[in-house]
Amino acid sequence: MPRILAIDFGAKRTGLAVTDPMEIIATPLDFVPTHTLENFLKNYFQKEVVSKVIIGMPKNTDGSATNATPLVQAFINRFRKVFPSMELILHDERFTSKMAMDAMIAGGMKKKDRRNKGNVDKVSATIILQSYLESIS
Repeated sequence: MPRILAIDFGAKRTGLAVTDPMEIIATPLDFVPTHTLENFLKNYFQKEVVSKVIIGMPKNTDGSATNATPLVQAFINRFRKVFPSMELILHDERFTSKMAMDAMIAGGMKKKDRRNKGNVDKVSATIILQSYLESIS
């Protein structure tokens, strides 16, 4: 069965999360340096069946674009060229980094591990994916 993949795109690092094959539970997958993301996705799509990709769209609290929005939009344009048959869904990512940090603290993650920004990116991608799953159920 296919999975859903979520992307928390960043200028330096990108967090990734994926559902189980039943598309019910979101779990962190990995984080990668952003310049290697396209190759990572090509390899991942060869190994796993993915039904759709959810990408977090950065927005200010008033819904306007942030300074990161043009970077994400450029990635979206490139993604659609490289993976034209893959369904891509944009999902609001407001407050996911804060929520990720709160979740890591609540989960008892050590301070040293919380300082690893890649962990924050993975958990943020998971929150984006879980939010998407809740919005469609």
